[in-house]
Amino acid sequence: MATTTAGSVSRIWYQSFVHPIEQAPYIDRLQGMLDAIASPGIRFEVRGLDPPDFAFHALSEFRCAGQVIRNALRAEEEGYDAFVLGHFQEPALIELRGAVDIPVISLGEANMLAALSMAHRFGLVTVNPVFLPWHDRQVRLHGLAERCAGTQSLEMDVPAFMKAFTDEQAYEAVRAQFVQQVKPLIAAGAEIIIPAGGLPMMLFAREAPFVIDGAPIMNGIAVVAKAAEMALALRDITRVVVSRRGTYAKAPPAAIAQFLAH
Repeated sequence: MATTTAGSVSRIWYQSFVHPIEQAPYIDRLQGMLDAIASPGIRFEVRGLDPPDFAFHALSEFRCAGQVIRNALRAEEEGYDAFVLGHFQEPALIELRGAVDIPVISLGEANMLAALSMAHRFGLVTVNPVFLPWHDRQVRLHGLAERCAGTQSLEMDVPAFMKAFTDEQAYEAVRAQFVQQVKPLIAAGAEIIIPAGGLPMMLFAREAPFVIDGAPIMNGIAVVAKAAEMALALRDITRVVVSRRGTYAKAPPAAIAQFLAH
């Protein structure tokens, strides 16, 4: 965990992509889980988006990315120690790391890297078919195409996930659909499965362990939380957060000011 003085707490802004009021039950569950798994001296604070990502389209992701960059700049200004991009598709990850000097940890990247420390090849199960090409580009952008066995998709929306959190019959239906999508990934060589989204990650976190035909299902919320804690610990040890050479070069103050002004 991060080094803290007596009585101090390292605060981590956890950016969800759902609405803070309309999806309050999910926000509350996510906050409760993060509270339960956080190390001493670490405090995660879950924030939503208004308007949220509801269209399941690249244009909606782009719109939300602007909100998220503003929120990361606000988090740094308000003294947060790290920022979690809690959306698997991780729009604007490069821009985020170029905008702030606090660690930025991504749900998607953290889980794929963690999966490769537990298995040789991973598979993704996304929440909706619209994200299939998005994840293909995402995996390739991270240089992990050879280690990814493929991506399958559920047929879900946010209200359906909300129901599955409280209705046991709805949960079993989503679980059955998930298992059905995992099978071809295992047949293709996946040794571990990542639910590609915060909603399914939270939904299936109730099962520990959750294993299908020998392949573990990752608890992605726990993974990104511990990745954030590790980033803070390494910052305290090495005094380095991110490379400023090339990809994550720091944006000039004028560029940040112009972004905020428009």
